[in-house]
Amino acid sequence: MSGSFPDLAELRAGGKRLLSRVLTRLETHAADPVTAAFLDDVANRPLGHVLGLTGPPGVGKSSLTDALISAFRADGLRVGVLAVDPSSALTGGALLGDRTRLKTDPDDDGVFVRSMAARDRLGGLSDEAVAAIALLRAVCDRVIVETVGIGQSEGDLKQAVDSVVLCIQPGSGDSLQFMKAGIMELPDVVAVTKADMEVLARRAASDVKGALSLSRSTAEDWQVPVCEVSAQNQTGIDELVSQLNRHQVFLEDCGRLSERRRAQHAAWFEDMVRAEFGAAGLRVMAAEKTTAWLEHAETAPFRSFAAFSSKLVKRLGVAGD
Repeated sequence: MSGSFPDLAELRAGGKRLLSRVLTRLETHAADPVTAAFLDDVANRPLGHVLGLTGPPGVGKSSLTDALISAFRADGLRVGVLAVDPSSALTGGALLGDRTRLKTDPDDDGVFVRSMAARDRLGGLSDEAVAAIALLRAVCDRVIVETVGIGQSEGDLKQAVDSVVLCIQPGSGDSLQFMKAGIMELPDVVAVTKADMEVLARRAASDVKGALSLSRSTAEDWQVPVCEVSAQNQTGIDELVSQLNRHQVFLEDCGRLSERRRAQHAAWFEDMVRAEFGAAGLRVMAAEKTTAWLEHAETAPFRSFAAFSSKLVKRLGVAGD
């Protein structure tokens, strides 16, 4: 595939092979002006809701992703999955290959899974991952982003998805530990996994509810629900899906979904500047009327970065770091 990108109607009607080829081109031609224009187009024409699953290794994110895929497919929805893995220090590629742990039907054209390396991002989302999310949400009804791990550095997940699902496993700590970790600021929905552990799962759910009651919510009129789920026993999955659907309706009804996505686009632009040019790039952006740059980035984050990058490179006479 060379020259122009296929139009969005073709991508939505096409199969996994076409989508895979486009994603590969996004990774290999990220700086191309045609790519930037294409990404801005799809970023402004979202079709699906994006879920971000985060939590410590071993909490069961891949098993939960499997269960959510089955539930969404049962409702006839097209599902895209982006599994963001730790990176190899030698090759920069994905170490774990999360898609190998998902039990999806390779013949089902309604499910698309892509593994992608986190590269050097502590937050877990590289520029390539952000571009993939923009594309997948324009093509699929539901997009699941499964991240590397958990930590305050992973707050950038909030800048890329519509609903953050924090996965907690039984025995993971009490309310004070959750508060000290600062992770209660992240989720829109909490999933206590391995609910088949019964008493321990109920205790974990109680601890999480206690931590949530002490934390300062970013959306005072949204009460973060805590769902006890077991991917092994297939219990609690319907309730989790129901709460995710409820959060989507909440965002749409109060106008926060479009507002959140505009803020995401501006954050993507700023993060690309930081990744390419570091603190020096951010200082230049501030001197160049940051507000104007960010306002333009709300609708055209990728072309804004291409223009900013070109301007800064010409001024400095060097490429970005």
